[in-house]
Amino acid sequence: MGRPVKCRRVCRMPGCREFYGGNDVENGILLTVEEYETLRLIDYMGMSQEECARQMNGSRATIQALYTEARRKTARFLVEGSTLRIEGGNYRLCQSGCRKSADEFCHSKPCEKKGENKMKVAVTYENGQVFQHFGHTEQFKIYEIEDGKVISSEIVDTNGQGHGALGGFLENQGVSVLICGGIGGGARNALAAAGIQLFGGACGDADAQVASYIKGNLVYDPDVECQHHGEGHGEGHNCGGEHHKCH
Repeated sequence: MGRPVKCRRVCRMPGCREFYGGNDVENGILLTVEEYETLRLIDYMGMSQEECARQMNGSRATIQALYTEARRKTARFLVEGSTLRIEGGNYRLCQSGCRKSADEFCHSKPCEKKGENKMKVAVTYENGQVFQHFGHTEQFKIYEIEDGKVISSEIVDTNGQGHGALGGFLENQGVSVLICGGIGGGARNALAAAGIQLFGGACGDADAQVASYIKGNLVYDPDVECQHHGEGHGEGHNCGGEHHKCH
């Protein structure tokens, strides 16, 4: 049974937070602190994903998603020669540093205080389904989850806001997780800066996708990306690419 997202436990901040590749300095790649921590623990310290999940106080599915996204961003930085910054996210520092051993874990207070067991999940929404273009969504359905159960939900209009502005819109709504279809790189960075965890490439009934997220078996594609930001989204357009189609 999956658990709602909590702040992840981070035991070492990056020694260097900006890397310059020479290209696209203004619109560089943003790596969150907890994404960086998964790289440090798994690739540098040699932990398994299960050990990393224990260390960071998160579920294995969540750590896998963070790790996959971190590797994708690192690959983009190396291939595209862009700027990479490490900042933001949803984390809490350990009270003491960790040693370089997979079985020596930090012992800090839980991320959430007593009673802080609620979260909000947003879904790009249209006619009951996950809308497939984040930047053009006119509505979000926002679910409040407590103790692994949906206790309320509401449909919220975006009022014409699109792409990068939607990150701030969701942050103002108190959202910590977004489930959507296709999404562009700029919007990904905006969500990361707002500390919102992304599950892209999802499709189908919105309520069912949230139920799957709570259970820890949401089907999504961490590599899905929509490059079409103009108005030419015709009827047959698929932001997720040919390999990702809703059924």
